[in-house]
Amino acid sequence: MKTKQHTASQLFEVTIFLQQLIFAVVIVLCLFSIISPPIALLFGVVMVNVFGNPFAAFNAKAITFLLQFSVIGLGFGMNAESAFSAGQEGFVLTVFSIFSTLLFGFLLGKWLKTEKKTSHLISCGTAICGGSAIAAISPVIKSNENQTSIALGVIFILNSIALFVFPFIGHQLDLSQKDFGLWCAIAIHDTSSVVGAANRYGAEALQIATTVKLARALWIIPISLLTAVIFKNKNSKIKIPYFIGLFIVAMLLNSYTPSVSSFAPHIVNLAKIGLTITLFLIGATLNVNTLKSVGVKPLLQGVFLWVFIASLSLLAIIYLG
Repeated sequence: MKTKQHTASQLFEVTIFLQQLIFAVVIVLCLFSIISPPIALLFGVVMVNVFGNPFAAFNAKAITFLLQFSVIGLGFGMNAESAFSAGQEGFVLTVFSIFSTLLFGFLLGKWLKTEKKTSHLISCGTAICGGSAIAAISPVIKSNENQTSIALGVIFILNSIALFVFPFIGHQLDLSQKDFGLWCAIAIHDTSSVVGAANRYGAEALQIATTVKLARALWIIPISLLTAVIFKNKNSKIKIPYFIGLFIVAMLLNSYTPSVSSFAPHIVNLAKIGLTITLFLIGATLNVNTLKSVGVKPLLQGVFLWVFIASLSLLAIIYLG
């Protein structure tokens, strides 16, 4: 009996070691830029479903830290005047798309009979900035772990698809760098996938997409306040995305401090590596259980909302831009 237990224990230890080794190998491939962000995401999905994730307990914190580090680092590759101009041009479309998405999400939730808090989280995640918006809104509406997990699952699944689909559509429609960057910022949920898709398209698209997306993320604050009123939670705490301020500081330093701009490209390269690792870690959260836990109605709501905002914003950019 003891021999069998000992053998089982050894087998378990070997399995964990192999999982950690494979995980480490993929991280090294990301560090040396051997694989691209979309491939890193794909590797994460394959790994978690075939081998499992040995560091699942640390995934969420690592994703948050690396994403914020990467966004701040990308600020060192941007020009303040160009970014401000891009933010101004995208402001009207940002405001219209946020409130139309929230309204359509509310109506979809009623039609599909999606659970109220889950429906609101999906709508906010689609309207503003994906997982970050959900993390900020969750304590405001006092959602439980299941409601939050379902909303995050929907957003992460669609984000993964967007990273591959958007650059393809952009090239097929021959969108300019400017138009594609703006479209990414409006229609892709998470900042990680926005930056990943825009980076594949070009440097100008990356600058516009990152700037507009981060400006969009600031809408977490008024939407959180509005949510607190709607759900009648006066004592709710609102999470403010402070890292956006550091992104602006980095951008200003790069634009107006010559000594910083000399080594800024190295910081930008590190930020892009951090983003690639972030997407790998996000992929490593998308296992079969995530797909099963989401459910049909929340996933349908997420898909319909995504198609709505992606189509509407693309038409507005092409015909009204």
